[in-house]
Amino acid sequence: MAERTAKSGGGRRAQSRSTAGYATLALSIEAAIASVMLNRPDLRNAFNATSIAELSAVLRRLEADPDVRVVVLSGAGTSFCAGADLNWMQQVAAFSAKQNRADAGALAAMLAVLNSLSKPTVARVHGAAFGGGAGLVACCDIAVGTPDATFAFSEARLGLIPAAISPYVVAAIGARAARRYFLTGERFSAAEAQRLGLLHELVPAQELDSRIATLVDALRAAGPHAQAECKALLRSIVNRPVDARMVADTARRIARVRASPEGREGIAAFLAKRKPAWLPRGD
Repeated sequence: MAERTAKSGGGRRAQSRSTAGYATLALSIEAAIASVMLNRPDLRNAFNATSIAELSAVLRRLEADPDVRVVVLSGAGTSFCAGADLNWMQQVAAFSAKQNRADAGALAAMLAVLNSLSKPTVARVHGAAFGGGAGLVACCDIAVGTPDATFAFSEARLGLIPAAISPYVVAAIGARAARRYFLTGERFSAAEAQRLGLLHELVPAQELDSRIATLVDALRAAGPHAQAECKALLRSIVNRPVDARMVADTARRIARVRASPEGREGIAAFLAKRKPAWLPRGD
């Protein structure tokens, strides 16, 4: 994501933090926005055991960082993520059953962490988003791509199945579309990804960063605890019947949040026609 200028209290430029020490990722934090870049451009950011472990660790770290409001996930070079590194997959195939389950469990756990992050996540998609790469897109709350982006759930063509990503992909595009694209493994366009719901928006490549910056600004304007509660709410209601238990649960949730410090502050700020406390001065 392109650098953005943001101001904090007193009109000073917000502190920028760049972190090193990752073999497969690049991480920077500026103005409460964490930019996580998959950084194996020579392999189109295909992931292996190291990148899965590093991405899991980074996501957990950002979840625990109170100064981070939004996470933007992108890919270096010409692609977002071309899925699994086939050399790594060949090595995994020779593992014992126990080792194989542990390796698959690490991928499934990383996707679960991304999907359940309490903070808003935005996928910045260009080029190839194949297999697990498309799964990463499905796990993010908002996905914006360029017209050149290409998608595929190509596992079946390799004699494999898209098991770990399947819950998130089906949630994004529906079971009917998943039947087709899981079984054929065919590639499909960014326009088709948008039609299916895998991408929310398509923008020209030269406008991608500015559009994401606008979305990030909108995300920063909302209450952070309210956003976490929204994500928890969605997990509690999707694909479940609207019965007495759900009705009571939703009532309890809004009552609790309405009486929370952030809820009271948001209402007070609106009535007083001032900015809420969670927005830094100068925003």
